[in-house]
Amino acid sequence: MTRTPAILVLEDGTTQTGWAWGAIGETVGEAVFSTGMTGYQETLTDPSYHRQVVIMTAPHIGNTGVNTEDNESRKIWVAGFVSRDPARRPSNWRSERSLDDELVEQGVVGISGVDTRALTRHLRERGSMRVGISSVSTDVDALLAKVQASPKMAGADLVSDVTTPAKTVVPAEGEQRLTVAAIDLGIKGMTPKLMAERGIEVHNFPASVTIEEILAINPDGVFFSNGPGDPSTAEGPVALLRSVLDRKIPYFGICFGNQIFGRALGLGTFKLKYGHRGINQPVKDLTTNKVEITAHNHGFAVDAPIEGTFDTPYGPGQVTHVCLNDDVVEGLALLDQPAFSVQYHPEAAAGPHDAAYLFDRFVQLMLDNKKVSN
Repeated sequence: MTRTPAILVLEDGTTQTGWAWGAIGETVGEAVFSTGMTGYQETLTDPSYHRQVVIMTAPHIGNTGVNTEDNESRKIWVAGFVSRDPARRPSNWRSERSLDDELVEQGVVGISGVDTRALTRHLRERGSMRVGISSVSTDVDALLAKVQASPKMAGADLVSDVTTPAKTVVPAEGEQRLTVAAIDLGIKGMTPKLMAERGIEVHNFPASVTIEEILAINPDGVFFSNGPGDPSTAEGPVALLRSVLDRKIPYFGICFGNQIFGRALGLGTFKLKYGHRGINQPVKDLTTNKVEITAHNHGFAVDAPIEGTFDTPYGPGQVTHVCLNDDVVEGLALLDQPAFSVQYHPEAAAGPHDAAYLFDRFVQLMLDNKKVSN
């Protein structure tokens, strides 16, 4: 079988050669690495990876193929995909097609046969940076020029690229207990599913939704999803969340929704050196002292004091979760009204499921608020 040569060039000039994987072409994006050994399909279809080139640290990717059921959204969002040793053929009873065929069909440019361990170590030491992949040219200098001219992730406003174009409704499974307005900043399909399993009717709104449209469904709670880009650019979602908090509607946010919550409380955000991505990140719940293994996908974080409380326009707030690898803030809560968020992904479809209890916490928050209101 004839293989097509490909090159990968980081913005600092670091270069590796390999073989084309997926679509033949050229792409640029932010180079990030994911430490998950499983769940590559969920990674590919996670809108939070929009405009990022994902380097898989696990060497063998694609061995379970691809199926329709495990997609987290309507398409693959990554800008490019990098693996050391893609599976030659899938072997799984649920597989419907190979990963390579799926990448080709959706026009995703990738590269294989490269030293992903060296790339990961380089990014850990130097920080996330832009990268280019080409299987149509081996001109390193030309690709490097395109990489260095491409936009950086800092300052990127990408929510409008990934949000739903129109409202959709996911009905509750069994008896409907509650109604939630979910603001789609790049939501994953498993999120409304887990809420529906708990008797919640989920109204999935575009990011441009107004507070009046939210109030029209008389929600028991409001949810802000994960999503891509720099939270410092998300002025619309921040203003919307402040309107929600002004009305003391129960709130739960994850990932980008945690960063928006932090901004709504008056906190700042910052870009991490190389981010957290994968399904094996240890997080401590400071309210219970329990340690969870969690799924992450974030390159930005909230700047908040880990110890004690801090002042907000809505009363005192506190950090509820921290990452045990680097003490990055992984959760926030208000003390005087029903609102909390986490930076990681409790809906992790590929696992782990240590944090699924957070949806139950949200349910209890809404039920308690209904009792008080009544």
